[in-house]
Amino acid sequence: MAAKGKDLNDLFLDTLKDIYYAEKQIMKALPKMAKAANSPKLRAAFEKHLAETEGQVERLEQVFELLDKPARGKTCDAIMGILDEGKEIMDEYKGTEALDAGLLAAAQAVEHYEISRYGTLKTWAGMLGMKDAVKLIDQTLQQEKNTDVSLTKLAETEVNYEAAA
Repeated sequence: MAAKGKDLNDLFLDTLKDIYYAEKQIMKALPKMAKAANSPKLRAAFEKHLAETEGQVERLEQVFELLDKPARGKTCDAIMGILDEGKEIMDEYKGTEALDAGLLAAAQAVEHYEISRYGTLKTWAGMLGMKDAVKLIDQTLQQEKNTDVSLTKLAETEVNYEAAA
């Protein structure tokens, strides 16, 4: 049965809560991934992304403030599944040449999820006339896209070669 009175504003807020929860979970996972990584460059990429994620959480909190809503997350099964896959890779490939390639692939799955969510939120914020929210969300979206490009470069120039060696 359809919920009555739900609109794009509600969907925006629900999705905002979803990505807020996701970012908090990512902040817990990144140090573990950095510790597990063999490649110093991959470890540094995870550490850089952790610092960026902290800023992204702050921007999300600013968006909640603009909406005059408390910054609260809502359990996000999608990110939990992606992060569980990352844990599985850490367990199953520990001590192997393929570990870093698996970690990097897991990190890119996270990035692609984030890019999808932030792209949607930015579009909806624009449609809802939330100019300040659009700016905040776009900053994060650009960071996520840049991280994805950096991870791809690292995979193509180093990590995948090490895994195949």
